[in-house]
Amino acid sequence: MLRLDHLAVSAATLPEATLQLESCMGLDSVPGGQHAHFATHNTLMGCGPDFYLEAIATDPSAPNPPYPRWFALDQFDGPPRLTNWILACDDLDAALAVLGPGFGEPVSLQRGDFKWRMAVPATGVLPFDGMAPALIQWDGDAHPAPRLPDSGARFLGLQVRHPDASAMAELLTPLLDDDRVTYVEGAAGMMAAFETPDGVRKLS
Repeated sequence: MLRLDHLAVSAATLPEATLQLESCMGLDSVPGGQHAHFATHNTLMGCGPDFYLEAIATDPSAPNPPYPRWFALDQFDGPPRLTNWILACDDLDAALAVLGPGFGEPVSLQRGDFKWRMAVPATGVLPFDGMAPALIQWDGDAHPAPRLPDSGARFLGLQVRHPDASAMAELLTPLLDDDRVTYVEGAAGMMAAFETPDGVRKLS
């Protein structure tokens, strides 16, 4: 089974992505780190013991990798926005066998004592024009969420929009038992809602 792990806001630069995250949520994030394999870096916002938000962008201080970055960051265009939802699983290979090769091949990654495997398509672009979830398998017990300052925000729901949303739902629902995720036909995009200390906020 798959379970919601975190959401990612992308932008051309990390300050822009961070500003989008913080302004939508009305809360502060904290520095994250660098991902050497994909030459990206991030900031993070804790939302309880098992969920967090990420602002991510290409890292201008790192050399460009000889392959596409994850989250289609090489092709990012337009304003900063919520671009990705990431689902955790206990057996990444088994999940990929069900979902198909379009979801990518496992890549082993590490940042400090965080170790994980992530499915990344060769093009960097996930199915359904990037609206399909990325899949992650954490290795060991280390996970960012419980180590982050708790912002007080709690996830309420995610709306994923795509012209072929019904096909996405049909593919994912057998593996993702979470009625907080809804699929809506329309122009590609997503919006998430959170209960925060200042009321409900929407991240888009």
